[in-house]
Amino acid sequence: MHSGTTIRLIEPADAAAIAAHRERDFEAFRPWEPAQPADFFTPQGQAQRIDSLLAGHRAGTVWPGVVLADGQVIGQVTVGGILPQPHLRRGSVGYWIAGIAQNQGHAGHAVGLVLRVMTDELGLHRAEASTNLENLPSQRVLRRNGFHPYGVTHSAIFLDGSWRDGLLWERILGD
Repeated sequence: MHSGTTIRLIEPADAAAIAAHRERDFEAFRPWEPAQPADFFTPQGQAQRIDSLLAGHRAGTVWPGVVLADGQVIGQVTVGGILPQPHLRRGSVGYWIAGIAQNQGHAGHAVGLVLRVMTDELGLHRAEASTNLENLPSQRVLRRNGFHPYGVTHSAIFLDGSWRDGLLWERILGD
């Protein structure tokens, strides 16, 4: 765990830093993420995306966070697809860390922090995640945070020119 890692709710002022990371890391992230329109990599495109995420936060369907190292934005951690109904109470965790800050423990620490948000702030019972079958670093982050794989989705997401399988992960919160 990296002690300088924190998370907080995303803010409109984060758009420029996120756009800079995403533009610089375009090639590195291409195998793991769906194609995005060109404006995704601009501060204006990120500002629109942040506005949409914050609207989802107000509606209770998403908790969009940024990952900080020593106060600087180095990535994002998001709980999406939040189902707060008493008989469901679950959300799906997604995250990325900028290339300049990878392999320093930030992702693992950020996921641990967002699991606390899911339990303490959002009152959720179950955390879910999915990874590309080949994304071993992301799978290690999830394993270290108590997630267990529970299934494979075949031909589930179109990435880098072809349909890819995904590995589904779960963790019961409070365990």
